[in-house]
Amino acid sequence: MRIDIITVLPDILESPFNHSIIKRAKEKGLAEIYIHNLRDYSENKHHKVDDYSFGKGAGMVMAIQPIEKAIETLKGERDYDEIIFTTPDGKLFNQKAANSLSLLENIIILCGHYKGIDQRIRDHYITMEISVGDYVLTGGELAAAIITDSVVRLLPGVLSDETSALTDSFQDNLLSPPVYTRPAEYKGMKVPDVLLSGNDKLVDDWKHDQAIERTKKLRPDLYKKFLDD
Repeated sequence: MRIDIITVLPDILESPFNHSIIKRAKEKGLAEIYIHNLRDYSENKHHKVDDYSFGKGAGMVMAIQPIEKAIETLKGERDYDEIIFTTPDGKLFNQKAANSLSLLENIIILCGHYKGIDQRIRDHYITMEISVGDYVLTGGELAAAIITDSVVRLLPGVLSDETSALTDSFQDNLLSPPVYTRPAEYKGMKVPDVLLSGNDKLVDDWKHDQAIERTKKLRPDLYKKFLDD
């Protein structure tokens, strides 16, 4: 899978993609992640990528020219399945969306900034708009890192135990059950007996019941989706 990220602050994205699971995915050749500095595509002599908004309004707007050139340059090299714009007014990102994106081959992520981008880019180039939450970030770089991380870890061969991703929270509109490790007893605090029983069916049933109870208590909105499904 190839992910091209267009940003005005490329340095922010260097660290998240050079450690842990994402780093291993890149080293294995399972994921290619390329960071593109939007200023490199600006035809302004000062490499500006923003301008004032028509119709007044506070804040600057990301200009159409450098974004159009960046996207067209990339599209001239390969076909893209999705061109994603990270924006607070996009569709809320969830595990289902991550699963769908993980099946694609090439995607572009355009990081939002300032008061947003020229609407003509959204109208003519963007195929998917994503928000990572009902709040506003300084820029879309952190959102792009979240999307990339959640998608890449789902690629076959990235995780050492591929079943791990299938049991993550939200995969079935349920939160994950509690987890424990050794020792079985610590200062009087014990691991539930069922997890020490060696009976796989009892363990699986317990985990499922716990996932339901935790979701019902902590995320009633998800619990309703679980019941509806």
